[in-house]
Amino acid sequence: MALGGTAKKLQKVAEMAEDVYKKLNELREQVVEVRETVNETKSRVDRLEAENAEQRAILEAIAEEQGVDLDAAIAQAHISEAEDDAAGDETADADADASSDATTDDA
Repeated sequence: MALGGTAKKLQKVAEMAEDVYKKLNELREQVVEVRETVNETKSRVDRLEAENAEQRAILEAIAEEQGVDLDAAIAQAHISEAEDDAAGDETADADADASSDATTDDA
């Protein structure tokens, strides 16, 4: 009887080892896919950064030719963006306050 029980235990351990092996292979495949995706993404980012640098150089040349102060234009754009964000935050805060007030009134 002891040998039969041992054989069953060994069979169970062997099955568990096969499952672990399958899962490790699946994990290995996933890691390979992630690496490929990361490499593709890096290539895209590098390409986009190069294109961005080219476009910036063209815009700077055009701005200089047209007499546009590029630094002032960039500063103004950042100011406008900050003001828009602040206005959006104030609107969201006002909406939240109005909603809170309506809930309080209902109670």
